Amino acid sequence: MALYMYQAAYTAESVAAQIKEPQDRIEAVRPALEALGGKILVGGYPFGDYDVLAVYEAPDDTAAAAFALAIAAGGAVRSAKTTRLLTGQEWIESLRNAQGSQYRPAR
Repeated sequence: MALYMYQAAYTAESVAAQIKEPQDRIEAVRPALEALGGKILVGGYPFGDYDVLAVYEAPDDTAAAAFALAIAAGGAVRSAKTTRLLTGQEWIESLRNAQGSQYRPAR
């Protein structure tokens, strides 16, 4: 399965609702991702530009997009991004493929 990192920033209304009724939103969305064939591997609540982060597996890009779209449609996030992550093996394969690349930088 492919790896993805999802980061989102909540709307002010969503943060206010969570303060009023605290809950772990990563656990709240877990069933939605599992219904798409995915699995959250790790999640947390970072300081900075984003309020929530999850690294998860999904069967393919379409499932990852469906997950992001479902969350966006709920209206609780003001911005979000999904990043496809390579495994260590995929990274090594990419490096090996680059060895045979015909690309030459301008000098």
